[in-house]
Amino acid sequence: MNKNARIYIAGHNGLVGSAMTARLRSLGFTGLITRSRGELDLENQQAVAEFFNKEKPEYVVLAAAKVGGIKYNSSFPADFIYSNLAIAVNVIHSAYKNGVKRLIFFGSSCMYPKIAPQPMAEELILTGPVEPTSLPYAMAKIAGVKMCEAYNRQYITEFLPVLPANLYGPHDNFNPEHSHVLPALILRMHQAKISGSRGITIWGSGAPRREFLFVEDLVDAVLMLLDMEGYTELTNIGAGTDVAIRELCEIISGVVGYKGALHFDASKPDGAPRKLLNSSKISSLGWKPRIPLERGIELTYNWFLRGRNTVPGG
Repeated sequence: MNKNARIYIAGHNGLVGSAMTARLRSLGFTGLITRSRGELDLENQQAVAEFFNKEKPEYVVLAAAKVGGIKYNSSFPADFIYSNLAIAVNVIHSAYKNGVKRLIFFGSSCMYPKIAPQPMAEELILTGPVEPTSLPYAMAKIAGVKMCEAYNRQYITEFLPVLPANLYGPHDNFNPEHSHVLPALILRMHQAKISGSRGITIWGSGAPRREFLFVEDLVDAVLMLLDMEGYTELTNIGAGTDVAIRELCEIISGVVGYKGALHFDASKPDGAPRKLLNSSKISSLGWKPRIPLERGIELTYNWFLRGRNTVPGG
């Protein structure tokens, strides 16, 4: 990409968007376009159409989404399917109408069937039912992927859907009601350490296995893919290894320095038993992750501590 290219980062204040924005700026890209949620409501079709017509971005990284963990997904299924469908439809269609050269759309590993051969290859999408607790979010993401593929086929666009593993890193969401498992555990263990709690209870049995990818590794992959003109295949982006939730809790407790007991409530939902991506496709293109899980958690916790005065219980 030319360093003067007009690149729209949708969701630039979030986990992925902030990392993409910072990296592009550090590399000397001068044509970045950003809008906060207050400045541009991506669920508003007319507002999105007017924005694209005025700004004419050449590249789009669609990192904006409504996201959350099992509890939040289960509590607000209508909000999840509506918001994510609206964002995908509005941005992808406006990108086509305004001649965007290349668009990156982020799917999710929850799009895969709940019970699927491991590691999960891209062709397994829609071959079985997904995990019920994430169904509305998953269906919206599947629709976005299929929309990219349909526009590529009909309009010869170059819209690229990618499926990252569970992401984490600086600028993650640490809100206790909305966060995913890794930042939620960091917050809870930090609060327990500060309060001197002797133990905490964690949802589920601790047995399910999950794959976690540090956000800077995803940025490396996206930058490579943005430059690969003509490549539009649905592509997994994962760390290549997974970890049991119980093991993840032990790693986080070590990083945070929490010495209390970890109790697992098996009466609460576990979600899918395992979600490990087959990332052989992107590996064959020359990408590989750089940040091991424990080091990534250390970097994330250090970032969290720098903003601890704004975090409940910090």
